[in-house]
Amino acid sequence: QVQLAESGGGSVQTGGSLKLSCTYSIRENHDRWCLAWFRQAPGKQREGVARIYSGGGYIHYAKSMQDRATISQDNDKNMLYLQMNSLKPEDTALYSCATYAVASGYDCVLSEDGFDYWGPGTQVTVSS
Repeated sequence: QVQLAESGGGSVQTGGSLKLSCTYSIRENHDRWCLAWFRQAPGKQREGVARIYSGGGYIHYAKSMQDRATISQDNDKNMLYLQMNSLKPEDTALYSCATYAVASGYDCVLSEDGFDYWGPGTQVTVSS
């Protein structure tokens, strides 16, 4: 059983920052997971923002958020984070965390199709 829940969304002005949090509960007999953040703006397809391997490393960012976002995790607390800076109106979206079981970090891919478990999302709104 896997459950995820996001928090930390809100409304900010252009140039502002937000730190999203995702608490996850994984009750599976497996200890290697790919963790990621996705976002979906109204009328648009969901897109990957960043991913990280549960064992550490294998971090990758989408070009749209590169240099403006930092993904991190705290395994002791079962927490995943996304620090976002220099936010723009086009960053407005519902942000969701997601995960799927992998054999190793090499299998951690930022593709929506691969992720089996999703949180309900937290809304981020950036005004100009």
